[in-house]
Amino acid sequence: MITYRVTVATGTTYYSGTNNYIYVTLIGEKGKSQRTSLDKWLQNNLERGSVDEYEVKSERDLGSIWWVQLEKVKFLVEDDWFCRYLTVCTPSGDILQFPCYRWMSEEDIIHVREGKAKRPCDDDKVPDLKSHRQKELQNRQTLYRWKLWKPGVTKCIEADTETDLHPDVKFDDDRRSDFKHSFHVAIGELFLKKFVNMFGDSWDSLESFQRIFWRVKSATGNFVVKHWKEDWFFGYQFKNGSNPCMIEKCREIPEKFPVTNEMVCQSLRGSTLEEEIKKGNIYIVDYKVLDGVPANVIKGVPQYIAAPICLLYQDPENRLMPIAIQLHQVPGCDNPIFLPTDPENVWLLAKIWVRSSEFQVHQIVYHLCGTHLLGETFCIATLRQLPAVHPIFKLLTPHTRYTLEINTRARSDLLGEDGVIARVVASGGIGQDVIAQKGMQLFTYQAMCLPDNLKERGTEGLKEYYYQEDGLQLWFAINKYVKGITELYYKTDQDVLQDTELQAWIKDLAQDGFQELPGIGILSALRTREEMCKFLTMVIFTCSAQHAAVNNGQYDWSCWVPNSPCTMRQPPPVRKDNILIENLMETLPDMSQSAVQMAFTWHLGRPLPNKILLGSFDEEYFTEETAKQIIAEFQKDLAQIEERILERNKGLLLSYEYLQPSNIENSISI
Repeated sequence: MITYRVTVATGTTYYSGTNNYIYVTLIGEKGKSQRTSLDKWLQNNLERGSVDEYEVKSERDLGSIWWVQLEKVKFLVEDDWFCRYLTVCTPSGDILQFPCYRWMSEEDIIHVREGKAKRPCDDDKVPDLKSHRQKELQNRQTLYRWKLWKPGVTKCIEADTETDLHPDVKFDDDRRSDFKHSFHVAIGELFLKKFVNMFGDSWDSLESFQRIFWRVKSATGNFVVKHWKEDWFFGYQFKNGSNPCMIEKCREIPEKFPVTNEMVCQSLRGSTLEEEIKKGNIYIVDYKVLDGVPANVIKGVPQYIAAPICLLYQDPENRLMPIAIQLHQVPGCDNPIFLPTDPENVWLLAKIWVRSSEFQVHQIVYHLCGTHLLGETFCIATLRQLPAVHPIFKLLTPHTRYTLEINTRARSDLLGEDGVIARVVASGGIGQDVIAQKGMQLFTYQAMCLPDNLKERGTEGLKEYYYQEDGLQLWFAINKYVKGITELYYKTDQDVLQDTELQAWIKDLAQDGFQELPGIGILSALRTREEMCKFLTMVIFTCSAQHAAVNNGQYDWSCWVPNSPCTMRQPPPVRKDNILIENLMETLPDMSQSAVQMAFTWHLGRPLPNKILLGSFDEEYFTEETAKQIIAEFQKDLAQIEERILERNKGLLLSYEYLQPSNIENSISI
């Protein structure tokens, strides 16, 4: 008999271990080993975090070992098991690694391939290996099916609630517990703040919002309270706030926004719009995606949405100063252009309307559509078309972890008919669907790629735009990493073209995932190594850095409710008459809506205690030393970016930290 030594590692999170029977069989080119029980008498086997070693006997040398077969048999009660990895020490002393990272449930049998990444052509000469790839994908395509959630947006996973998902893509118990705990904390805070303020409806002054601002530990949030009325800070948020993705260079004043030199002469310090546009100092933010969107009705009370246009001037001190605001898209006598020279409350109300529009667009367009929904399509296609042994599966899987569960929860709990958005947000209900449909059209392939996006928006001359500065560093670091990994397996453009599974992946994305969006230019084939690297860079950047940029600051910028109102309870002003503080209070969210806004933005944007950072791979899918060296180089690049950002932030009045690698999760999981 020939002896193989097999090491089996069980998951480290709660309930990863099992009391059920697990059997292992080695299968190789020359046959298979004996079926061996992973149960040692009077020993605690397969417990959470354990790494156990076993002897597996075989009547003959198995030659090259293709996979390890794991079989689970119930003992008394069903008890799931999570296998991290296995190693096999052959009689000759070679150590083979078998990354698994899968749950076994019920009476289950799985086959774990040896860890070296293989393209389809690498298995063509071995029918059994080729057949194994095909069966794995057939099984996955049954488990993970596309579903149309809403017309005009990307498709999603076929699951009504998180309980419908396969265990392999659900939260582990640690994350599930943290998610539930934070939700209960948020609800507790909500009820406490509601109780304290239960004897009122509208606030009586801006300062009275402090009555729900206690226990706010966000340094940025406290900075917002002090500076939110100031014009320079209003402009700063377009660059480095929770949604830094809309600001663009103004190349000419649009006809629908008839701003004149006389209106803005004082703001431009005697210069003209023509001169400052030529210098590249005029910027514009246009919320046209909100035009015509039906506003929510909350408890029988209509809410209101505006579709403003805001013109901004980058002054000699590099401050981005608002110089004109129009609250609707069509000019007219009942749609005045608001100016900094207007009475204080008039100008403040105009800015608040812009900030409320920003809340709607940020949450639905740039956060939901631009990261969560895109990330979900990448995840589903990866599961459906790439077997675990494929190099691109190994590359992408860490960046799709937990995305299906967080999105499924969002659809049922946050975005559903009785969800938080419908209960307190102006764009809830039908409005969120309309915004998503219109907003999804903005995400052309060019817009998904940060360097192309920034070039199209013309922001290269925008000073102190830290989202741009940090984002580009991260984009190029990810691109370098992707190029290094893919060059190990794709030596020529022909290798890319001939990879049938890779081509099926991009085709599935284009034809199914983006079926409702035929005009956005998503690729349907990958023809060159350069084209493949750029697309994969976009996928990883979207699922990590871009999500961090639009997710992590939600609470910071929205906890002081007047700065980012989730709804407006009175229509936009049609005249520039002097506005009383009572008018402002009647327009801003009421006490209950304000408390809910604080609670759900904290729950969604809070830092996770067990987050897996960009460049950290607690699940090691690549086993080759060459790939591990490239990963180490990527981690080194991220550390250097971290150091540069920290050094820069030392000299800033307000640090921009959302794109520090230490604050970026590997995937969309919150």
